[in-house]
Amino acid sequence: MPHGYIPGDTVGNVAAAMHLLLAVIITVGGPIQLISQIRERAWTFHRWNGRVYVLTAFTISAVGLYMVWVRGTAGGFGQHIATSLNAVLIMLCAAMALRYALPRKFSVHRRLALRLFMVASGVWFFRVGFWLWIFLNNGPVGFNPKTFQGPFRTLWNFGQYLLPLSVLELYLRVRDRAGAPSRIAMAAVLLVLTVAMGLGIYVVTVRRWLPRI
Repeated sequence: MPHGYIPGDTVGNVAAAMHLLLAVIITVGGPIQLISQIRERAWTFHRWNGRVYVLTAFTISAVGLYMVWVRGTAGGFGQHIATSLNAVLIMLCAAMALRYALPRKFSVHRRLALRLFMVASGVWFFRVGFWLWIFLNNGPVGFNPKTFQGPFRTLWNFGQYLLPLSVLELYLRVRDRAGAPSRIAMAAVLLVLTVAMGLGIYVVTVRRWLPRI
């Protein structure tokens, strides 16, 4: 965060702190909602954790918009547009997931909750995919490492949530309508993406996170 703590910028510093602290709830609370045993055996916890997750996702997106357009952040205009679209999609999916959960329309709610999880995890996908790209290219390619601007950065700023969302939509369609061959092909795609994500997690952990602990 090139604009993390700025002396004298009380509002901006509070916004940055909120953004980081709320990210913990997104990172921990989201995956918990996907565990079927918790949904079935600890329904009250699932319901309240979901409400906290939705509220947090909505709040962190609003704070993120403030940080991008008012406080300023790294990247160019195209990347700011991509980040803003991500925030809007998070708020939209959060509102829709809650709307269908309240009247207990759970079949629709689950689909919207999965979409919310995907778009809310965009920052995670960005870092994993970004460092996987650097690893595969043996260095920064398609962007300036000093200004953080370039075609790859802009493209991946959109891809960080549109790609996972597209894979989810394809998975849901195959699961509900397709036959065995399509399901096998979908499983193969998910396997390849899982291996790629695992490699990205390893690279960013070893090169970025562990050295800074």
